[in-house]
Amino acid sequence: MTSYRARTALTLLFLTPACFAQQDALQSQILTQERQGLEFLKTGHHDEFAATLAEGAVFVDSHGPAGAAQVVKNTAEFRLTDFSMEDVKFVPLSANSGLIVYKLTETGVSHGKDFSANVYVSAVWAERHGKWVCLFSQETAAR
Repeated sequence: MTSYRARTALTLLFLTPACFAQQDALQSQILTQERQGLEFLKTGHHDEFAATLAEGAVFVDSHGPAGAAQVVKNTAEFRLTDFSMEDVKFVPLSANSGLIVYKLTETGVSHGKDFSANVYVSAVWAERHGKWVCLFSQETAAR
């Protein structure tokens, strides 16, 4: 008779490759969504960027917290010219959500002024009703 511990170990052994594949697919999907949002800001597709934000989403930066409507308003006169993402980390939160953390190096124009910045970004993405949306994002200046 197989003990509970042995059955659990065997189950984990066989499920682990599938779990890793699911986690990799989830990470890839969320990373794609995050990059696409940045691309929308680069190409000036602000309506498409706004569509990636969940209703009730919260975004935090050096000015404090803001809701999705305020973020859309703040990015109306914002355009990235270039960006790169480095040192990406990922934590799955559920089968359809996850946290992505990375260092963002960006240049662009904000309200008529050129800027460049290095920030650490954390963002929570979830699939809701068949659509991926950002629920939370925080930027912290990198030193």
